[in-house]
Amino acid sequence: MKEDVKVNYSYTIKDLPLDERPREKLKKYGVDSLSNAELLAVIIRTGYGEDTAIDLANRILSMDSSGIEFLNYATMEELMNIRGVGDCKAAQIQASVELGKRISSNRRDKIQVDSPQVLVNLLMEKMRYLKKEHFKIAILDTKNQLISIEGISIGNLNASIVHPREVFNIAIRRSANSIILIHNHPSGDPAPSNEDINITKRLIEAGSIIGIKVLDHIIIGDNRYISFKQRNII
Repeated sequence: MKEDVKVNYSYTIKDLPLDERPREKLKKYGVDSLSNAELLAVIIRTGYGEDTAIDLANRILSMDSSGIEFLNYATMEELMNIRGVGDCKAAQIQASVELGKRISSNRRDKIQVDSPQVLVNLLMEKMRYLKKEHFKIAILDTKNQLISIEGISIGNLNASIVHPREVFNIAIRRSANSIILIHNHPSGDPAPSNEDINITKRLIEAGSIIGIKVLDHIIIGDNRYISFKQRNII
């Protein structure tokens, strides 16, 4: 009697029906028809082991509660720590994200940031439900038009993770004239802590030395926000 032979079968994108393959869907229905995972699968091209490119893409997007926004601030090292993502895939992801940022920064219909509400309208729904504190900066040009919004750190806000070096390194690379600090309070209460105020003052001092002014610090809560400038905290 013959023994059953166990066959290790690797499931690939080619095993999917033609209309369900990301690149085929893109060609037939347009890029808007693809999910976030399918778009990422097109970028990384291949999977890992028994995982298809879509499986791997879903794993990458599930690494953080912010989902696709994770790609906006993920470092090469963070991406390469994900099983199945080597230096090639990490570079492909970062290059794609950076290209999108550059296209966005060059658009003609730039957003005029003439009040905190402008940024709150852009970020409230994305940040109000986050379970961790996300620290971002809005980068503005000489006309207070929005160049980009960049993620700096994730975690409890303190001087060790929000360092002027990281904040102004990105601001300088984006040719910032000024910046606005933004972070969320997972508790839903946007009232600033002493640490929030101290970090803000530290960044204002660093910005004055570098020549990039810190205009405001916005704290986002659950459908509420506080502007340091409006409250005369700075």
